[in-house]
Amino acid sequence: MCGPGGAGKSTYAKRLEREGWTRLSFEVEFWSRGITTMPSTRVVAAVAADLKARLLRHVVAGDDVVLDFGFWFRRQRDEFRALLAPHAIVPETVYLATTLETILSRVGDRHGRWADDWPLTEQSATEYFERFEPPTPEEGPLEVVRWSGDGVTSARRPPTRSEPAVSDACSGR
Repeated sequence: MCGPGGAGKSTYAKRLEREGWTRLSFEVEFWSRGITTMPSTRVVAAVAADLKARLLRHVVAGDDVVLDFGFWFRRQRDEFRALLAPHAIVPETVYLATTLETILSRVGDRHGRWADDWPLTEQSATEYFERFEPPTPEEGPLEVVRWSGDGVTSARRPPTRSEPAVSDACSGR
């Protein structure tokens, strides 16, 4: 999944998870390791390496995977495309196009009570929104989802279980 903090990526990714996809998430992994505040770059790198290894194991096994990551920058999305290319997998980016107004309406509900509930201030959310690089069709397969949290207002139906997929929050497949 891709989108700025508060865009609804985890909510959307959990829908796919309920449909049988494997969801990989930095926040869930941090939480499982007892990390409840922003970790050091060393810890982030270690978790990223673990998640990449798990991703490859799942795609080689033919599993559908959603990467519940932010993928804020094209270079991050390109890194995962390069990781999957040797396995003949072209991920589809699912971009959650959410307005800043919607994001700001959500941040007050984050209190750090569980893995997907990382606190986010209005100032941080605004900065993340302004720094985010929206994906473009030139990057490869792209689905743009207009997501309010109450429902999808415009989206292509997710891939079926019959075809292995990878969703890189920017979803991929």
